[in-house]
Amino acid sequence: MNTLLRSTVKCLRTGAAVCLPRQTDGRVLSAPTRFLCAAADFQKDLGEMVKKDKVVVFMKGTPAQPMCGFSNAVVQILRMHGVDDYAAYNVLEDSELREGVKTFSNWPTIPQVYLSGEFVGGCDILLQMHQNGDLVEELKKLGIRSALLQAEEESK
Repeated sequence: MNTLLRSTVKCLRTGAAVCLPRQTDGRVLSAPTRFLCAAADFQKDLGEMVKKDKVVVFMKGTPAQPMCGFSNAVVQILRMHGVDDYAAYNVLEDSELREGVKTFSNWPTIPQVYLSGEFVGGCDILLQMHQNGDLVEELKKLGIRSALLQAEEESK
């Protein structure tokens, strides 16, 4: 992955438009991501983004400040399971990202959750997996021990 793309992914994760590497005078330049990726390459970039981390969420807002109830629910479900280390991309910062991820997944709504590069679904699917215990099993496959499972074992 080239330096510009790494910078783009890092800044998207933090919710910035896009940060370019620091200039020699210490300034950080920024630009909308639409200037960095051609449409054809954008789908490839999304493929790399979802595979980079075990858990990836495209959401409205950030985990610290979700901007819709469904995104908040996904954050809360992950938090209940003790999943704090995941990539979160704020689609409100970039309309191309917002539309691009919908095309990439063939899923019309946000948030979108990926586990180990595979599309899981949105809030409703994650909630269902949480309720029926499938999420604990999926997290286990990723090497993530659910905090809910651990709490249950400790209470016995």
